[in-house]
Amino acid sequence: VTENRSDLEDLHLYATPREQRFRRFASLEFEGQLYMTPYDFIQAVTSDEPKRKQEFYIDKIARENASGELNQILIETPPVWKGSSKLFRNLNEKGVISYTEYLFLLCILTKPHAGFRIAFNMFDTDGNEMVDKKEFLVLQEIFRKKNEKRERKGDEEKRAMLRLQLYGYHTSTNSVVKTEGEDLVPRSYWDTLRRSTSQALFSDLAERADDISSSLSDTTLLVHFFGKKGKAELNFEDFYRFMDNLQTEVLEIEFLSYSNGMNTISEEDFAHILLRYTNVENTSSYLENLRCTIPEEKGITFDEFRSFFQFLNNLEDFTIAMQMYNFASRSIGQDEFKRAVYVATGVKLSPHLVNTVFKIFDVDRDDQLSYKEFVGIMKDRLSRGFR
Repeated sequence: VTENRSDLEDLHLYATPREQRFRRFASLEFEGQLYMTPYDFIQAVTSDEPKRKQEFYIDKIARENASGELNQILIETPPVWKGSSKLFRNLNEKGVISYTEYLFLLCILTKPHAGFRIAFNMFDTDGNEMVDKKEFLVLQEIFRKKNEKRERKGDEEKRAMLRLQLYGYHTSTNSVVKTEGEDLVPRSYWDTLRRSTSQALFSDLAERADDISSSLSDTTLLVHFFGKKGKAELNFEDFYRFMDNLQTEVLEIEFLSYSNGMNTISEEDFAHILLRYTNVENTSSYLENLRCTIPEEKGITFDEFRSFFQFLNNLEDFTIAMQMYNFASRSIGQDEFKRAVYVATGVKLSPHLVNTVFKIFDVDRDDQLSYKEFVGIMKDRLSRGFR
């Protein structure tokens, strides 16, 4: 155990924050590669730390019966048309999620519904309105290539071990070091997906998909999307439903963790959730401001809670609308805020929810919103600490 802990801490030095978080929450290891269970993933996006220490709980699937054990774990995975907003909770420990899929799921959590079509078209390389397993596996190459571009010089052996843990295979160490002249790396994994929608870019990656497929173990997402034999195809309606269900499931878990079985959470609990994963060091001033301006609790319903985070997923469009008020030297009151949200995102926020947001962020209590501060904090919250 001591040796395992030392190795984990050593490799952490070569990992990005996202990689560190994946490694900290992953609880399965198969042939040297780490995997999350659905339970691990939910924990990783709703908790600050895993509920169990990693060095004591990584479960190594035995090599002598590796495929059998893996198949047993995946046997309860339902087909995509049976998906629900309780999929990850129902599967719990009965599933495996790779690092690449973890990045993909994080992308889903922070994107507007309009962006789901972009993601689907990214996979649909032949334009037949269906995605097969081979097309989906190109995702492996896209994210791996982006990750390699960001690597720096260092201990080659350690970086090779890290790539084995995350991707399940070794890659050439001579081709992954980013030079100072390479400055065209997209800023986020979503940018990587969006910029990879052209078939021309996919052509060389698709050639590797067969090699990847033959060496890759099945995972929960692959079985869920393409069936146990990998022959099914995924249409946009099922893909959209999966993404919408995932967003809803994570929001339900966060809401229920504060509601204690009630239909609402308090305005102060809403503020706690809102300020989580942000760079706000002193949240007490925001909470105290809320207590003074909303002395009587009315509560935030789940529908209000969900609508606010749907709005956050459209934050870029909202930012453009708000900048127009700034250019016109117009103050941003509650009516202007609510109108900008609806015009930019199509989401209608209730008057009580808008009032609560204002009371949280309106520190000087002039009933006007500090645009720069609000948008900056919300961008941190949207990315769940990985901005």
